[in-house]
Amino acid sequence: MIDWIIFLPACFALNLACGPSNLLAMTNGARSGIGFAQKAATGRLMVFVPMIAISALGFGLILTASPFVFGISKLIGAAYIIWLGISLWRSASTINPDEFLGETSSMGSAFRAEALVALSNPKAILTFAAFFPQFVAVEAYWQSYALLGVAFLVMEAVAILAYASGGQLASTFAASKIPTLQRISAAVMCVFGALILVTPQPIAP
Repeated sequence: MIDWIIFLPACFALNLACGPSNLLAMTNGARSGIGFAQKAATGRLMVFVPMIAISALGFGLILTASPFVFGISKLIGAAYIIWLGISLWRSASTINPDEFLGETSSMGSAFRAEALVALSNPKAILTFAAFFPQFVAVEAYWQSYALLGVAFLVMEAVAILAYASGGQLASTFAASKIPTLQRISAAVMCVFGALILVTPQPIAP
């Protein structure tokens, strides 16, 4: 039986943690509105579904068992997130605060960015491979893993809404500070990328 009392708050804390994906949702919410950010973030959710399935099959252990595979995954993920942070920093100089609210960007590019950030961060699949098994009911393995996955995705959607709403509020009430806020987000994203580079290989559960 799944211990929901422990899993739900612990998992939601992971969903709400400030990371590259949530920073993207906040940026999209500020630039193009909550609805746009939520639609773009379906790219993230669609990537998480097969990642959860892969972890359930046990393939997530490959990342924890192979230093080479983990190292390559970590390098690619860190490089992409740092590049995205640099791109956000550069674009901040082109922002016109007076025209910022309602400014739209390409849904396709926003969707791809969400998907690639989720896919290129090895910590996501390691979370599914190391965190979920602690709550799986052995007598109903596949059913419980699926339920955990659904619960995670629902809470991830709530976290996306929270960050997108925060971004939109910032653009509404502090539009003049948006370039600064975007540079802060970009810098934090670069820091996350650097932290991924020094993340030690976790021990398989």
